[in-house]
Amino acid sequence: MKAARAFLGQPSGLYYLFGTEMWERFSYYGMRALLVGYLVKYLLLPGHVEGVWLYPQIKAFYEMLAGPLDVQPLSAFIYGTYTGLIYATPILGGWIADRYLGQRYVALSGIVMMAFGHFMMAFENLLFPALALLIVGGGFFKTNTSTQVGMLYGAGDPRRDTGYSIFYVGINVGAFLAPFICGTLGETVGWPFGFGAAGVGMLLALMVYLWGWRHLPPEPPRAKQAGIPAKPLTRSEWKSVAALLLMVIPLTLYWACNEQQGNTMALWSMDNTDRMIFGWTIPWTWFQSFNPAVIFFGTPFILAYWDQKGAAGPGSGQKMAYGCYLMMAANLVMAFAAWQAGTGKSSWLWLALYFTVMTVGEIYLYPISMSLFSKVAPLRIASLMMAVNFLPNFLGGGFLQGWLASYWSRMDKALFFMMIAAIAAVAGLIIHAVDRPLRPLLEEKGRD
Repeated sequence: MKAARAFLGQPSGLYYLFGTEMWERFSYYGMRALLVGYLVKYLLLPGHVEGVWLYPQIKAFYEMLAGPLDVQPLSAFIYGTYTGLIYATPILGGWIADRYLGQRYVALSGIVMMAFGHFMMAFENLLFPALALLIVGGGFFKTNTSTQVGMLYGAGDPRRDTGYSIFYVGINVGAFLAPFICGTLGETVGWPFGFGAAGVGMLLALMVYLWGWRHLPPEPPRAKQAGIPAKPLTRSEWKSVAALLLMVIPLTLYWACNEQQGNTMALWSMDNTDRMIFGWTIPWTWFQSFNPAVIFFGTPFILAYWDQKGAAGPGSGQKMAYGCYLMMAANLVMAFAAWQAGTGKSSWLWLALYFTVMTVGEIYLYPISMSLFSKVAPLRIASLMMAVNFLPNFLGGGFLQGWLASYWSRMDKALFFMMIAAIAAVAGLIIHAVDRPLRPLLEEKGRD
């Protein structure tokens, strides 16, 4: 593989992908910061819900699965389905890229679909068609940009982990800005303005991606391209793929805990948090910026710590296990805050501490899992295996977290947080248990 031109020690293409992902995440997190509040406090209430296309059918579907649902549990299921499916469609996006169109054009089509979807969110009746377009577009975009980051590096390039961590900072710059802009507009001016701002973010993502087009990595050979026959995976490659699939189980449990931040934690910030500071009330959407802010400011220190430790530092499996344990600790913090508050409201400082602890854990887990899937997956199915990396977000961050969140309004809050802490602990224990046996199967091999 020809070395890509470097900028500040990294391939130039990394920074265009950084910018594209930053504005896409701005759009995603801007809309996500508003979604649960929009559903619970406005759209699903009488006087508005009657005009939402497909609402009776979708509500009937969820009630067939879970019984009668009030507004909050129904909103939890809708939110969970959206966040889940947006991480399921990368399988489709990866397959189309690997077999037919290539990563660039599939990612580009995803950007366009998401732009339309965000602008459609500004219209009350188009909620479900807009979510559907965002789900498909997100799947086309996400797997292919993440895969392109890995393809900027040759086999054995030690910059890969750092490159993914830098890319992850880009994700969280956008996520940090989103609640301040989209959230504030949605809360103070009107819901359509918040969703419209998310659409503008996707137009900026489109501009950056096209601007950096020539700096993107070359497309790998595709099975349907120029009559190239599909080469079967070797026995060794199949073992590595199986090891990656096994990691999906604990990562699914982790993301069921992590994605509560946009669902039940948004409700906690609205209804159970004393947001007064010097006579001013902190907007509830702003708390969604704590997570990306800690990632932005904390990642350089954690990377420096890992570099200092070198080979003596934790391996990929250990880092991911630590991420799960920190998620457990964060929820124990909230369990204590809920117990201390009783029927009153807890200080916003507890919420800030929760986001700080769980986010340090996320730095230990998420970019490392992306890097792991990128370097272990056989090159000819690179996009498809990066999509598998998002399966835990689909299974755990979507449906499982939505199901868990449906108990929020009918469960003691301290016990709810204890339940989430226990799930995170189990995830960490599983990763610790399988780390050593799977280590030989999760080493980088030559890329073909």
